[in-house]
Amino acid sequence: MNRRLLVAAFVVVLTVTAAAVAHAYWRGSGNGSSSGTTSTTVAVALSPATPSAALYPGGLASVALTVSNPSTFTVHIGSLLLDTGRGTAGFAIDAGHSGCAESTLSFTTQTNGTGWTVPAKAGAVNGVLPITLPGALAMAVGAANACQGANITVYLVVGS
Repeated sequence: MNRRLLVAAFVVVLTVTAAAVAHAYWRGSGNGSSSGTTSTTVAVALSPATPSAALYPGGLASVALTVSNPSTFTVHIGSLLLDTGRGTAGFAIDAGHSGCAESTLSFTTQTNGTGWTVPAKAGAVNGVLPITLPGALAMAVGAANACQGANITVYLVVGS
């Protein structure tokens, strides 16, 4: 009987000790500090856009460009706008067609519904996204005959 009582007492002491250790573990507290760094955002680069088909007075043309992302994370572009600070109000026409006025051109801001996601840089290679903007470029009906065969450049900038 003494042996059973001794074993029972041992089990009770062991159980109480384990419970106390578990209670101390779960109720413990502490403090500390941590630090981290964030990557620097680098702007994407837009190639000058060009019409992907011949443009004529009163007509529309799609515009093609390439976006290059030098960042190590994907970048979202919400819209593409005409960069009126470059060229002549955002457009350039080749020197061989000097009689073609940039004022006969217009660009419709593009959003693609939800924008575009440009892939991240992989190793030493920038992420690249080719984009075609359907019907984004228009030429006014009154454009001069000098515009026939002109090479048009459209300068774009990233919107929000």
